[in-house]
Amino acid sequence: MESTRQKKVSRQVLKDLSEIFQLEGRDIIGTSFVSVTVVRVSPDLSVARVYVSVFGTEEKEGLLEKINSKGSVFRKKLGIRVKNQMRKVPELKFFLDDSVDYSEQIEDLLNDNN
Repeated sequence: MESTRQKKVSRQVLKDLSEIFQLEGRDIIGTSFVSVTVVRVSPDLSVARVYVSVFGTEEKEGLLEKINSKGSVFRKKLGIRVKNQMRKVPELKFFLDDSVDYSEQIEDLLNDNN
C-alpha cells in the first residue's frame, strides 16, 4: 500500500512529466503523442516507474527505448521543475502502458461474439 508521501510524489511527477513531454520533448519523441498514464514511486522515493501510452507510431518499442536512453534528460528537466518541492529527484524508468490496446482487444472480442 502506498503511503501518502508516495501518492503526492507520484502525482507531482505525473503532472510535471506530462508537461515536459508535451512542451519540451518534441526533439526526442518527434511527431508521436506520448501520454503519461501512471507513475508508481518506490517506498524510499528513489525510483519512479513511469507508464506511458504512445500514439501516432507503429514503433512503440523503439520509441520507448529512445525515451529510456534519454531518461537522464527527462530527470534533469523534472529536477528543475520540482527543485523546491523535493529533496531528491527519483530515477525514472519508463514502461509501455498497454491497457488501451488490451481494452480494444476485449471490445473487439465482445463485438465479434454479437
